[in-house]
Amino acid sequence: MLSKQLFFLTSDQLCAYQWERGRLSACTPFPADRTGMDAFAAYLADFEDRPAYLLADMIEEDFQRQLLPHVGGRARRGLIARRINLLYRDTPFRHALIQGRSSVGRRDDKVLFSALTNPALVQPWLNVIAHVGVPLAAVYSASFLSMLLVRALALSQEHLLLILRDSGGLRQTYFQGRHIKFSRLTALAADAELAGAVAAETERMQQFLTSTRLTGRGDLLHTVVLAGREDLPALETACTDGPEVAFHFLDYASAAQRLRLPAPENVADPLLLALVARHTPASHYPTGEPGRLYRLWQARMGLYSGAGAVLAASLAWTAFNVWHMVDDTRTAKRLAAEAPQFEARYRAVMATMPQAITRTANMKAAVTIDETVRTQGPHPLPFMALVSAALERAPAVRLNALDWQVASAAPAARAPGQPAPMGQASDAPAPLYSAELGLPSPAPQILRVEGEIDVPENDIRAVLAAMNAFAFDLARSPHIAVDIETPPVDVRSNVRLAGKTGLGAEPRKPTFALRVAWKP
Repeated sequence: MLSKQLFFLTSDQLCAYQWERGRLSACTPFPADRTGMDAFAAYLADFEDRPAYLLADMIEEDFQRQLLPHVGGRARRGLIARRINLLYRDTPFRHALIQGRSSVGRRDDKVLFSALTNPALVQPWLNVIAHVGVPLAAVYSASFLSMLLVRALALSQEHLLLILRDSGGLRQTYFQGRHIKFSRLTALAADAELAGAVAAETERMQQFLTSTRLTGRGDLLHTVVLAGREDLPALETACTDGPEVAFHFLDYASAAQRLRLPAPENVADPLLLALVARHTPASHYPTGEPGRLYRLWQARMGLYSGAGAVLAASLAWTAFNVWHMVDDTRTAKRLAAEAPQFEARYRAVMATMPQAITRTANMKAAVTIDETVRTQGPHPLPFMALVSAALERAPAVRLNALDWQVASAAPAARAPGQPAPMGQASDAPAPLYSAELGLPSPAPQILRVEGEIDVPENDIRAVLAAMNAFAFDLARSPHIAVDIETPPVDVRSNVRLAGKTGLGAEPRKPTFALRVAWKP
């Protein structure tokens, strides 16, 4: 847990505490005069890099409850800002707390406005903090921090009055349900009797709550009093239960034990400050220039944390790489030691084997060439499948003959009587070129398709349309080119059209021939 500075400010003094390792130091008091502020500045010089939290407990604190139209987002923020400026124009220490919605009418928002109406009691101390350069994280109100104490102690009465004694006096805070509604601070003289003051102030508070209609007739006000253990007998004698009030007493040591906090002194200051150190709620009042220093401090701590994380990751990565390097070095040495043994075993095994026909590299090359020829060599089946699919879609076409061949870039065959090339016997077969075997790429294939058209007699248009449809269907396949070698009807303008039609004509199916080229 980070170290923190905690300040408890009252009208006449400021008590400074240091929070380290979950423990709160003793109070260092500074009076509210020039001498006290100079001493406070010298005190802060030793802790200028430690964030600070200021808790103000003033008599000059005002509370007002109002209903505002229920809106959201920017409109709500603007409405609250205008209303709080109207209520507390002369102080920057203002706070607004939304406490649900009204149950009647248009269900307006319930808002509790509060402010420290005498900023001259707080601002000089903030100026000293800003002058020294201490980052101020938050400025709290003791009244609103009482909500944190009530929730931590699990006090859930419908009408609850919490009374505790701190350095400023006797703090009385009224809660309705889980919401704070009103709080007041009564100054106590040093020799004042606590029990009599609690009894008198509870009666006044009950009358005020009834007059402001915060409590009604028959409502029971549960009054919880936090005090030192030695004060409890006198309190139990002076404070007696009535028809509309019930007292509950709790000593500071028991409360600190329930909250798992260090046992405080005979005042509530350490208890509230320890809650702040543990939970650090959001600031109730603006922090001004020291707050800007705190944001810079947060950015600096974030950079330090990021740099530390990067350094830790770099060290971990370096250690991982070093470990791998050591392991790889060890493995390389082991393999280097095992290599001669395996080499000797290989030679011994090879010595017992018969003489190989050729070298291993040649055998590997032969297997590779065989696999390449098997996968890329010219085979008519895929080509025939394409043509068969086109024939299925052309019912008028009847197949007569197929002539399949592989397109070769080899030299032309030797003519009869032509001498054989040098080094080749005259009766030796023609050499087989690698392009014909699909090396290094699949060889183009050519298919001559001869067929006839089965359409009604003397329908020349149907004959030409059936052949053209078949040719176009073949040409749509990838990497296929189709040429018409012999059309079923020669319709060229320079060719004489001859034949017989009619009843005396001899029935004959029109035939055609296509040259189909395919590059797999």
